[in-house]
Amino acid sequence: MTHFTLYGRGESGNTYKAALMLNLCGLPWTPQFVNFFNGASKAEFALSVNEMGEIPVLEFDGRRLSQSGVILEYLSRFTGRFGAENEIERLEILRWLLFDNHRFSSYYATLRMLVGLRKSGESEVTKFLRMQAENAFATVENHLKDREFIVSNRPTIADISMAGYVYFTDDTGIRLESYPQTRAWAQRLTTLPGWAHPYDLMPRAIQQGST
Repeated sequence: MTHFTLYGRGESGNTYKAALMLNLCGLPWTPQFVNFFNGASKAEFALSVNEMGEIPVLEFDGRRLSQSGVILEYLSRFTGRFGAENEIERLEILRWLLFDNHRFSSYYATLRMLVGLRKSGESEVTKFLRMQAENAFATVENHLKDREFIVSNRPTIADISMAGYVYFTDDTGIRLESYPQTRAWAQRLTTLPGWAHPYDLMPRAIQQGST
């Protein structure tokens, strides 16, 4: 049986997307902790593991895949789970994967890094990021007003990707409670067999109370 190794850390929502998919599918996998916060060199990581210098990286059978969307698509095909049932669904899943990486996760993740993890304080940059993140959350909130999941009447990798950062509680000035449809959707995902919080799946680089 194929055994998977996932390079990443608990604070990374993009790593969480891959870790959650592995867990939901019941696949055998091992976390490989990568800590860019304290000493790990992105240049060395780029040379030895992933030329893009980014996590997550999924290693299996002598191969490595990077970029969370690619990993999710591969695992969906590998397991036959959380994928599309037809061409229209496939394109719709791709549409939301791209939206997630371009707008939903990206602005919030950068805001969280600066304000929630780095404790950089407010600036024109963080105000811009928060505005963009709130706009993306509003788009998702409106989309979910008459549906339970992002694409279909069942969870797909679009949901798993979009869920990458919604379970973190770092102080970013954005509260999930302000988006009741999105909050209900996130709660719905926690009922799936194999769901776990990000910090229960991957080791943390920044321990609670250390910042």
